[in-house]
Amino acid sequence: MSQNLSSPSRIALVTGAGRGIGRACSLALIEAGWIVVLAGRQAEALEAVAEASAAPERACPVVADVRDEASVKDLFAVLHGRFGRLDFLFNNAGIFTAGVPLEDLPLADWQAAVDVNLTGAFLCTREAFRLMKAQAPRGGRILNNGSISAHAPRPNSVAYTATKHAMTGLTRSAALDGRAFDIAVGQIDIGNAATDMTTTMASGMLQADGQVRAEARMDVQQVADMVVHIAGLPLSANVLFTTVMATAMPFVGRG
Repeated sequence: MSQNLSSPSRIALVTGAGRGIGRACSLALIEAGWIVVLAGRQAEALEAVAEASAAPERACPVVADVRDEASVKDLFAVLHGRFGRLDFLFNNAGIFTAGVPLEDLPLADWQAAVDVNLTGAFLCTREAFRLMKAQAPRGGRILNNGSISAHAPRPNSVAYTATKHAMTGLTRSAALDGRAFDIAVGQIDIGNAATDMTTTMASGMLQADGQVRAEARMDVQQVADMVVHIAGLPLSANVLFTTVMATAMPFVGRG
């Protein structure tokens, strides 16, 4: 899709759109009438999402690497050139690291988590601020994909947990900085959505008490529905933090 819009349309950008939560949320946004820029590193995966959507003409796949400043700048240049504005950014791209004891985690794995989970969200947020401040009508919404791990970490998850905890700081700071410019920034903390990345949860996960137990998961569509709801709110309202989780997952309580 490479057209300039002649009538007002809501424009969304989803990072990590090729699989998992990003894929489900992109499809749901398109279903709800949004034009969605699908950002990710694998062109085939992005094209597959577009083809699977309810309206492929409202999907715009763009290969981009959120770890790379130049790539993020190019992504936003494409978005601005085609659509002229951005109404909703979902900072979804993220990675896990190997579940190993803290002292065995290689620096390269730590750095990879920081680069994708934190720096990638910052780079996209920075470009979104620049665009949202300058566009008319001014403003927009940014939603960061946090994690329950920001509040209650799993064993052997120091890199993932640290970056998601930092995401909370990014959310709070950006929400404050965006307030005067009609930019609403919030965070969704997701627990055990059923995707390809969480299949091990159904077979058994290490718990805080040292036991390995299967964990309940929820349909990823429930996450997508929540993201669509938040995206559609007027800019006078902000969901600063919300948690969507499998009811029976071990989050609240001792363990």
